[in-house]
Amino acid sequence: MYRHPASPHHERPWHSTCSLRRVRIAQISPLYESVPPLVYGGTERVVSYLTEELVRLGHDVTLFASGDSRTAARLVPVVERSLRLDTDSVDSLAHHILMIERVRQMVHDFDIVHFHIDYLHFPVSRLMGLTQLTTLHGRLNLKDLVPLYDEFTDMPVVSISDSQREPLPQAHWLGTVYHGLPPDLFSPDPHARGDYLLFVGRISPEKRVDRAVEIARRVGLPLRVAAKISDVDRAYFDREIAPLFEEPFVEFLDEVNDHEKGPLMAGAHALLFPIDWPEPFGLVMIEAMACGTPTIAWDAGSVSEVITDNVSGFIVNSLDDAVSATERAATLPRDRIRREFDERFTVNRMAKAYLDIYGALLGRPADTVAAGTGRND
Repeated sequence: MYRHPASPHHERPWHSTCSLRRVRIAQISPLYESVPPLVYGGTERVVSYLTEELVRLGHDVTLFASGDSRTAARLVPVVERSLRLDTDSVDSLAHHILMIERVRQMVHDFDIVHFHIDYLHFPVSRLMGLTQLTTLHGRLNLKDLVPLYDEFTDMPVVSISDSQREPLPQAHWLGTVYHGLPPDLFSPDPHARGDYLLFVGRISPEKRVDRAVEIARRVGLPLRVAAKISDVDRAYFDREIAPLFEEPFVEFLDEVNDHEKGPLMAGAHALLFPIDWPEPFGLVMIEAMACGTPTIAWDAGSVSEVITDNVSGFIVNSLDDAVSATERAATLPRDRIRREFDERFTVNRMAKAYLDIYGALLGRPADTVAAGTGRND
């Protein structure tokens, strides 16, 4: 899915390079997790899906990431291993600044540079006049960001939901591109018993796993929790959440990888997404959708853009609503939920949307870059 507002980039005449179908693309990933991550990690996971699909479509892709990443693209390893797994790493910013310098040194190797590291590169990109794009993956409703985006109105950026961009209307938005997954990554389980509820994500105040525990208590179903606990949230977990996990109907699974996550999601009665913050996208919702599993989600942030109410799940505003929706989750046909995923959230759709934007930035018609030299289905 890709929508763009009117932009001066779309008014440029097409250049003589429009006959070129293969684009040299650099993807710049955060270094906190490998690409793809071993367990938890949303941004790096999306960067992986996009990178591999662009390679599959025949483009020349270079990935700047940690050295333990796995990719069919050319890998430029900036650190030996992902920073979260490197217990000796103290200053993560130093490695990201070094990565920006590596990009600068190689910039003539690329037609376009696609950043996924927020605003760190903005001053360098401006000085170089770089043909580049930034996908903003995090929350933007922070007052500290307002003067930054007041200044850097020339930096072309993409949102991952329309709701994400609302706090920063002054930014140079080129479009919204929803995340996408490989269609064969997850699949429904026709033999699923649906006898438990599921929470997948991280333990933090805004994710509200406490609501998930209360929903499970009221509907009388076990709750499985597959979640990351970061150092910054450890005190919150110990104080607020750990006592809830002592309930006999709650099973804490820690973080899970994709091989574990697929069957876990496909076998659930419903995924609970009881957030209390403006979620920029919520990758776990489309992961559940790919498994044919309905999602019960609070109406905040991107939820109403991702979940189609009464089709792929239920959108709620209170615990009572959530309990009622959870009890009705089995009425949603799982094959229809999976079809919603196939129609809206595949990696191929995501990659083609980005290729449309690359084409606009490069001054090329979209159909000269979207196909690459490989299969385009």
